[in-house]
Amino acid sequence: MLKIIQALNNNHTDQLITQVIKGIEEVKGEDIAILDLRKLDNTVSDYFIVCSGSSNTQVDAITNSIKKTASKALQDKPFSVEGAENSEWVIMDYINLVVHVFQKQIREYYAIEDLWGDAEITNISTNY
Repeated sequence: MLKIIQALNNNHTDQLITQVIKGIEEVKGEDIAILDLRKLDNTVSDYFIVCSGSSNTQVDAITNSIKKTASKALQDKPFSVEGAENSEWVIMDYINLVVHVFQKQIREYYAIEDLWGDAEITNISTNY
């Protein structure tokens, strides 16, 4: 039974990752990266998805697009959303998946990929 539950959770997480990336791409979010944290000790989540927007307006658009896409496809909403007030760094917590939407200069400053340097990182290429 535990294996079935884990398989369902992994399948849902995979679907959620797909929908989050789709939401980012719909509003031309940039520099999309998936950090797989499952093999690391003491992590808050299984995955991080990190992306960038060029302005407060685009960060808002990315955040809203992710919410809309995940909700429509999977009836899934984030457990919490932090940082939407200033839209420089928005964190969307979907429990097994945490999405970080940065303005470019804030992302460069915090270098979150470097903080989690032991994670397996997959960069998503876009055609826009």
